[in-house]
Amino acid sequence: MSSKIIGRKRELAILEECYKSDSSEFIAIYGRRRVGKTYMIRQALGSRFALYVTGLANGKKKEQLCNFCQAVSQYLNIDYVAAENWMQAFRFLSEAIRNNEECRGKKVLFIDEMPWMDTPQSDFLMALEWFWNSFASARDDIMLIVCGSATTWITNKIIHNHGGLYGRLTSKIHLKPFTLAECEEFYAMKKIVMKRHEQLMAYMIFGGIPYYLNYLKHDQSLDQNVNRLCFAENAILKNEYHDLYRSLFNSPEKYIAVVNALAGKSSGMNRNELCKTAKLQPSGATTKILEDLELCGFIRSFNGLGKGRKNRMYQFVDFFSLFYLKFMANNGKDKNFWTHIINTPTYNTWSGYAFEQVCLAHTEQIKKALGISGILTNVASWRSNAKRSAAQIDLVIERADKMINLCEMKYSTKPYTITKSYSASLERKKWAFEEETKTKYGIFQTMITTYGVSKKGYFGSVDCEVVMDDLFIK
Repeated sequence: MSSKIIGRKRELAILEECYKSDSSEFIAIYGRRRVGKTYMIRQALGSRFALYVTGLANGKKKEQLCNFCQAVSQYLNIDYVAAENWMQAFRFLSEAIRNNEECRGKKVLFIDEMPWMDTPQSDFLMALEWFWNSFASARDDIMLIVCGSATTWITNKIIHNHGGLYGRLTSKIHLKPFTLAECEEFYAMKKIVMKRHEQLMAYMIFGGIPYYLNYLKHDQSLDQNVNRLCFAENAILKNEYHDLYRSLFNSPEKYIAVVNALAGKSSGMNRNELCKTAKLQPSGATTKILEDLELCGFIRSFNGLGKGRKNRMYQFVDFFSLFYLKFMANNGKDKNFWTHIINTPTYNTWSGYAFEQVCLAHTEQIKKALGISGILTNVASWRSNAKRSAAQIDLVIERADKMINLCEMKYSTKPYTITKSYSASLERKKWAFEEETKTKYGIFQTMITTYGVSKKGYFGSVDCEVVMDDLFIK
């Protein structure tokens, strides 16, 4: 396995185990676009590929078939044969494998951007089913890896297939963004010098998406990098937001409408609120849009503590998309915009919300910092039903030891001071939570901040603390 791969230990272990197994393996890899799926597979197994082919963006059936057969010819050292349909193409692949005596041991077949190959009325899936069921699964030397940026296609057509591929997958890998600790390791490898507060800010802007982080230059400050990548005249990421959604969804307008609606309310919305704001009908089509966005990692859905699915909430969690909508979408021609916007009310509102999302993406690290990683927990959120109360707690950790951590997340550039009014607000939230949930568990008021809670003010309002450095725990 390559030393250039940051993190991904569990995923790499799965791939290596499949490669060494004594039976054929069928693996689906999915995750947010730009998260590094192709890079990981190529670094881990590239030297062992018996076939590597990637679908063509916007390619028609004839072009996809030609591209596929050319890759088979090149990798398996066989004369090129044109295929008129996918059955012929996969038969060509099976014959090439059967007749290639030089290709010994496990044969790694990596088909990348597979969703692009499945053009309308192409019968691609039927041919893939035939290849696996009639050829590959009958052998013990095939390792078929399928991947694609269109996560919804991979999950619906491969992972949740109800036809000929039902139950055929031997492994599936959901590749997630880097954690803060993995980003820190990435920066060290790239010789990018940043203090942890700058790394936190970079995460709040770009998330743990390797594609974006790879554009950071080691001889520029974070602010310089952000101006160059997002606000300069020919900024590399200037069109990334629209390119991202257009590349994933055939009709991106309604998806973007949902994203825009959720981006305007950090606490999230229920289905009815969302449909009204995004001007969508509460139909099956809207359900699919929400499912697609969640599968692709742009939103999260969750049930409030003690509440059923009908009260399910939706929240926007994609860092770069949020950053784009808050700052890039309405920026004029100020190439140093990011430097000028810092510490404005808009910036402060965004930083508070983005920090909350960083915390929610690192709940395992928070539990380790609290010393409860070995205790069974239920992580949820809670919002008051009482009309007189606007109480909401974004992170509730319900523990098997009959304790609950009510977590407040506050971004600050210095130790956070709890004022008299904020202390009273914490008490009101705690009271409302206990009153409405009727919990018999003990309550720990927990603060998650960048630099801790100041010993000044009402420090005694807090039972437990988690600080920025704790979010970097491996």
